[in-house]
Amino acid sequence: MMGQNQSGGEIVFPGPSPFDVLPEDCISNIISFTSPRDACVAALVSKTFESAVSSDCVWDKFLPPEYESLVSRSRVFASKKELYFALCHNPVLIEDGKKSFWLEKASGKRCIMLSSKELWITWGSSPEYWQWISIPESRFNKIAELLDVCWFEIRGKTSARVLSPGTRYSAYIVFKTKDGCPGLGHLPVEVGLGLVGQESSKRFIYFIGPRDRRGRRETRDVTKPDQREDGWMEAELGEFFNEERCDEIEFNVIEIKCPSWKSGLIIQGIEFRPTKSQ
Repeated sequence: MMGQNQSGGEIVFPGPSPFDVLPEDCISNIISFTSPRDACVAALVSKTFESAVSSDCVWDKFLPPEYESLVSRSRVFASKKELYFALCHNPVLIEDGKKSFWLEKASGKRCIMLSSKELWITWGSSPEYWQWISIPESRFNKIAELLDVCWFEIRGKTSARVLSPGTRYSAYIVFKTKDGCPGLGHLPVEVGLGLVGQESSKRFIYFIGPRDRRGRRETRDVTKPDQREDGWMEAELGEFFNEERCDEIEFNVIEIKCPSWKSGLIIQGIEFRPTKSQ
């Protein structure tokens, strides 16, 4: 019996798998108790396993219970496997377009992004300080653009129940900058994240990065932003463990110590996704 390793080469097993004598539906049932990543690996073991993994009963276990409400009725999928990967690669808008939802491909864990319309932004309703714009690269109809403020403060909270229980999550602010993000891009910005009713973790982030600091030492560990595959930037706000009894997560992004005017920041939203293993 032969399979393939991760680099695409063949692995030769010493003999037939004892599982090959099992009925295919029995193999499918066993695989459905693993993970999407494990299922894809199992499909490489033999033709029998490949066929068993393709069964709808496997991928039905990996889909969220409410999956029928997440996809348009006009879309037709050849299998539950095809539907699963559609939810991984094509985030869908939920809750009247205020949130974006998708699945992490390897685990099937739930991921969400809150639109900036879901955030509490100081002076966010004042058009001289913030404006709400539509751009084609955003998932949402309207997102926030910072025009000019001294007091930069964003807060928000969301239900933990839309996320997968028993999972460690990381939260990120997803953004773009314009014209060097004057007055803000090079400043350490304080952020907080935690479960409502518990003490929040605190850290500092940059929207761009520090200016030239020759002759000076960095006094704080400040998180620098990363480029995303979708063309946006992101900076991590922190981590939390989503226990079964968790109710809400709250977060904040604040810079009110420097009196300079701040501008040139476009905020798509706050993203929650499973923390990557170190």
